Amino acid sequence: MNRLILAASAAALATPAVAQQSNPAAQRRGAPTIPAAVDPRVAALRDAALKDDVAYDIVEGLTTEVGPRLAGTEAEARARTWAAAKLKALGFKNVRIETYRMPTWVRGAESAEIVSPFPQKLVLAALGNSASTGPAGLTADVVVFPTFGDLARAPAGSLKGKIAYVGNTMMPTQDGSSYGAAGAARFSGPGIAAQKGAAAIVIRSIGTDTHRLPHTGVTNFPDGVAPIPAAALSVPDAELIERMATRGKPIRMKLILTPRQIGEQEGGNVIAEVPGTDPDAGIVLVGGHLDSWDQGTGAIDDASGVAITAAAAKRILDSGKRPRRTIRVVWFGAEEVGGFGGQDYARRHASEKHAAAAESDFGADRVWRVEMSLPESARAVGDRLASALAPLGIVRGPGGGGDGADIADTIKTGVAGIDLNQSGLRYFDVHHTPDDTLDRVDPEQLRQNVAAWTTMLAIVADAPEAIGSVTRP
Repeated sequence: MNRLILAASAAALATPAVAQQSNPAAQRRGAPTIPAAVDPRVAALRDAALKDDVAYDIVEGLTTEVGPRLAGTEAEARARTWAAAKLKALGFKNVRIETYRMPTWVRGAESAEIVSPFPQKLVLAALGNSASTGPAGLTADVVVFPTFGDLARAPAGSLKGKIAYVGNTMMPTQDGSSYGAAGAARFSGPGIAAQKGAAAIVIRSIGTDTHRLPHTGVTNFPDGVAPIPAAALSVPDAELIERMATRGKPIRMKLILTPRQIGEQEGGNVIAEVPGTDPDAGIVLVGGHLDSWDQGTGAIDDASGVAITAAAAKRILDSGKRPRRTIRVVWFGAEEVGGFGGQDYARRHASEKHAAAAESDFGADRVWRVEMSLPESARAVGDRLASALAPLGIVRGPGGGGDGADIADTIKTGVAGIDLNQSGLRYFDVHHTPDDTLDRVDPEQLRQNVAAWTTMLAIVADAPEAIGSVTRP
């Protein structure tokens, strides 16, 4: 985030346009609004966080000293050990690791080539939970489906012995909303292809880039459906297949994928706290996920998220004033392969009172919007938060908060949710690719994130209002 933009946003706080951001409903009605007053202590913490170096240090250390952290593997276990030591060194209290058992999939050899009509090698990556072709590979004709819908409409049994190809188009959006629509090709495509008899499936990577770097990610097969080999092609290779299909000649592919399911392994969450003064006020749960895919070093997904939330919590810890509510920082395990860490946390801590939950898992680019699901009794908390975030260029959105796979099961119990939405315009260029590396993290934008999260924690964790349960539709 450009410091000049931050300064301009701060100067604009006194104008009606920015004031109205604190109450979207009133703005739609055309009613003038007055922004809630910003506590000078909160403003000071926010502004100081714009010079934060703790978050970048965490991202740099985790990606350099541990690297890729595939869930359930020895690398993720090393990451937990590293994380616990780091959080203790930062001064957090009650640091511990909570382990659980989980099914584990690991990558093997992967290659593909067009055998005919125009022989060429392809670049691809197996999808999580993909089956194996065996070391000898599989050679079969390719059936090209331009979209996921075309695959879904294919007749039953029509893909017997074939390799299905599924295309998709994903455009960059600030809120990342295109991921859900384009992602169906990965989330559900392999299971549908298997049900229709396909021997294997390759999809166009779920991403917004044009690099020859494939996007991996998990897929799930319905109960009773035997998994088939499944992989994502880099975007240029997917487009190559689509161009070949326009020539009207049969396309034949050789595919080698040798991933394995290695049974139940140990996963775990790393937990640290900033103790509060009022045990009855509830816990403010924040964090991100510690695991990553195995191709890159997981810098934006999600070393940045665990770093942002921990750095913000440390600023509260070091402020000299204990918050009313305990801030619990959780670095969740196994998010990428099924959210096992979030599920285990919700089960294990079901008896504890949580006042609010928030998760950072959308990279390291600037926060542009805040959305909240707070009870009526805590409306003033949301108003104060919106006012305090405005100088960072953050607007209040009309939607509710509580997104994030790791906090989903906790949020379902009626816990208030707060979302600090980052810009997704660059995120899916490198998401789940070998290009998810430290150089993709912009230190200035990372600091703006820390300032936003510091502001949120300073207000929510110390709010005098009760933050009770939230009823969701």
